[in-house]
Amino acid sequence: MKIAEIDTHLVKLPYTTGGTGNIGRMDWTTLDYVLIRIETEGGLVGWGDAFAYGGAALSVKAAVDHMLAPKLIGQDASAIGQLSYMLQQGHHLLGRYGITMFAISGIDIALWDLAGKAAGVPVSTLLGGARRGEIPAYASLFNYSDPDDVAEHCARALGEGFGSIKLHETGEAQVRAARMAMGDGVPLMVDTNCPWTPWQAREAALSFKQYDLHWLEEPIFPPEDFESLNRLAIEVDIPLAAGENACTAFEFQQMMNADAVTYYQPSVTKVGGITEFNKIIAMAQLQGATVMPHAPYFGPGLLATLHILATMPDECLAETFYYKTLEASLYGDAIVAKNGNIAVPTGSGLGLDPDPDVIKDYGDKDA
Repeated sequence: MKIAEIDTHLVKLPYTTGGTGNIGRMDWTTLDYVLIRIETEGGLVGWGDAFAYGGAALSVKAAVDHMLAPKLIGQDASAIGQLSYMLQQGHHLLGRYGITMFAISGIDIALWDLAGKAAGVPVSTLLGGARRGEIPAYASLFNYSDPDDVAEHCARALGEGFGSIKLHETGEAQVRAARMAMGDGVPLMVDTNCPWTPWQAREAALSFKQYDLHWLEEPIFPPEDFESLNRLAIEVDIPLAAGENACTAFEFQQMMNADAVTYYQPSVTKVGGITEFNKIIAMAQLQGATVMPHAPYFGPGLLATLHILATMPDECLAETFYYKTLEASLYGDAIVAKNGNIAVPTGSGLGLDPDPDVIKDYGDKDA
């Protein structure tokens, strides 16, 4: 099963968040995707998804087109582990993290899609078999800044069947508004996207403590300051979560060795794809750590995450962006949470192929 062709498509899906604030100081008017299409000599096609938010899309696409794809033509698509190693080792001079690993992640996902299609089974079967066909999802809200807006979106998400909610806020007033709208006992998470020094994070965390957080996510910059995360968790006695900005299983091993957080959050489109994600799950099992995938995506990266989650314990949740409107979807409503759950696709490979009309209509013609 030799690789004959690799194409990339930069797709921008317009959407609205329902708020005025942003996450991570980025322009959140479109969801940007670098879709990777790998075709074998036999005509089999697999799709992948390389992380491309925040203006990274052109760089990621160039990395696939010019750095990685030429080395893969003629290679055996079924040798996924060997190809992952080859790409990582062959490009370590360009960095083990960031753009390089995002591009490798997308290729790896496409290869797993191909492997499932070649075998005629879902990716979850290749990963050991699905334990569940639906994954409980939490509503990952955007930044609204206004406490009344926070309360309104929390109430609406609960009304739509979500059993837990994550904020992207940094202020106590917003967290308080969410807890009052949700009531006691409903899991509330707060993602702050690395805004604080360790001392600032301690002060903020202590102000949040009364609101019974399920976890506090990425409170410290830089995100790889694992020792400070460990100290913060002990000092404030609040579960912490982090890992969306970590790449490779090796960095997650460092996190776990530091006992940095309670919930480890690899992102399949960043960490090195399904291959690296599997290594992280194995390490976590050996160390008694909990993996909670980061996946606010709507492309093959979400499908890959759902197949991984299908094999994981029930407490592991899916993340879904709680947007107000989305102009187009690569998969129709197949990946929309219904009553707080997302169905795992049952077809071979990732289970679904992206809509070619959406790729055509929303593809970046200048890329």
